[in-house]
Amino acid sequence: MPVTVVRFNLVAPGATPTELGVRYRAALEMAAYADRHGVTLVQTEEHHGVENNWLPSPFVFAGAVLGATRRLAVTVSAVIGPLHDPLRLAEDIAVLDLLSGGRLVTVAGIGYRPEEYARAGVDWKRRGRLQDELLETVLKAWTGEEFEYRGRTVRVTPRPATDPHPLLLVGGSSKAAARRAARLGLPFFPSAHLPELEAYYKERLNEYGTEGWTMMPGAETPLLHVAEDPDRAWAEYGERFLHEARIYASWQSGGIRSAVKSGAKTVAELREEGVYRILTPDACVAQGLDNLVLHPLAGGMPVEEGWRSLRLFCEGVLPRLGG
Repeated sequence: MPVTVVRFNLVAPGATPTELGVRYRAALEMAAYADRHGVTLVQTEEHHGVENNWLPSPFVFAGAVLGATRRLAVTVSAVIGPLHDPLRLAEDIAVLDLLSGGRLVTVAGIGYRPEEYARAGVDWKRRGRLQDELLETVLKAWTGEEFEYRGRTVRVTPRPATDPHPLLLVGGSSKAAARRAARLGLPFFPSAHLPELEAYYKERLNEYGTEGWTMMPGAETPLLHVAEDPDRAWAEYGERFLHEARIYASWQSGGIRSAVKSGAKTVAELREEGVYRILTPDACVAQGLDNLVLHPLAGGMPVEEGWRSLRLFCEGVLPRLGG
């Protein structure tokens, strides 16, 4: 059975607070509906100070989704580790782990936007060291025992429910991220389909004498929207997909790799490229993907259109995926 994902980043260019409230509540209702229909997980993420209202508080949103659902997992992919206080992050994740019965999955990355670091008053050049400290700290914190932290003795309570600790993956597209995961014995989440980086991670596991595994996107991991008439949907909503794609692509500089990075400059190019796909239910089933990522509110999509896509996905696609 393929893994099925509903992604929410709550992007909504120009939305008023009232409009955003409607969208946030709709996302929770969509998550509950997806849960009832057997969707595997809801994915959310973190970005700060973005004019189009990109979600900045993934754990708050994750907590609301976990409270509205009973079975699906919620993945924060990714939390920008160095922007968080390690002790507080350990507490927040522990509480969500207890509340949800272990359904929270956290992918810790270091981000790729220097402006987010500047906004938070965090030194961009120290991001690797800060990420090391954060990961080491939360792992110690979740034992419930006292440990030394920045020259003082601390203890974090409560302990999470999941043994040995809540599911925490190290995300990234660099060898440094792979080494960090291997050294700590944490699973690795490459941000794109990078078999060579997966092999490097496994080599480092052997070197450090640790154990771990990889959760890697497939060679194709498109963002999906389901519609009875894809031509109509592209004509009416293509600019919304393009807005999100171009904003995200503008952040991907240097060696940053992403499974959903687009190079398109026009709606026609975006449609041809295939990173975003609007498909009928039949075409969606025929894709034969191992991971199906539905993005019902992409780029400020009208809520009613998002619901149409989600219902077609849950009622016209999921029952036909098979085991």
